[in-house]
Amino acid sequence: MSLVVNNNLMANSAARYLNEAYSALASSTEKLSSGLRVNSSSDDAAGLAVRELMRTDIATLNQGTRNANDGISMIQTADGALSVIDEKLIRMKELAEQAATGTYTSDQRLLIDSEYQSMASEITRIANATDFNGIYLLNGNLSAAGLTIHFGTGNDSSEDKYDVVIGACTASALGLGHGAATTSAGYCVSTQALAQSALDALDLAVKSKDTIRANLGAMENRLDATISNLEIQAENLQSAESRISDVDVATEMTEYSKQQIITQSAVAMLAQANSLPQMALSLITG
Repeated sequence: MSLVVNNNLMANSAARYLNEAYSALASSTEKLSSGLRVNSSSDDAAGLAVRELMRTDIATLNQGTRNANDGISMIQTADGALSVIDEKLIRMKELAEQAATGTYTSDQRLLIDSEYQSMASEITRIANATDFNGIYLLNGNLSAAGLTIHFGTGNDSSEDKYDVVIGACTASALGLGHGAATTSAGYCVSTQALAQSALDALDLAVKSKDTIRANLGAMENRLDATISNLEIQAENLQSAESRISDVDVATEMTEYSKQQIITQSAVAMLAQANSLPQMALSLITG
């Protein structure tokens, strides 16, 4: 290579290597600072696309877990109210049993029936007042269409959501008290014969209530299992996303040290290359 002053090819070459090393050093610094292997699409275009899809699914699964937990809270609210209704039904059957025997007078049975009707009214009040986030649970609103609890990342009815159906639990729906049809066996216990008929009606009411509670319990167990599955899915996706996205600090620190040394060497060589034209000057002035 000729000794020239117009073009310092050695300095140009050293500057090019310096730029490359400095760029790699900057990239390593960014990765170590952020903790991410992929900070932009230029780092790994395909990896970035896969990572963002995984992040979307992870966020959706986490929200699905919260949805399922809300569903469990709703079911527990309904079940708690049904447990109180259960107590009222027990008392009503106790009153019907009391009125069914022949040792009470008609006036006394009217007093028993008064409490019987009060219990029926309380059942209706509880059923009409029980709500979760403004959604009434036991008044029959959910007995037909039900309520959808969505937890999956798609919209498949068999994979991503459950429909919770809760039958009406008012006294009239259970066939009890003055709210029911006058022909209903559980209408009142004001006479011995009516009280005896009410015993069977109360058994049916208890069975209807127990069926609703059993269905709610089964749904709560399903949602518990669903939550466990969603958490496992989210955990596995998070692990896969981490392998794509997160930087291996040990490996990247090795790369950082390497590029730092190369950068320092390139700076030193660039300084030396920039001094070479002075050799030509010494020939001229010498």
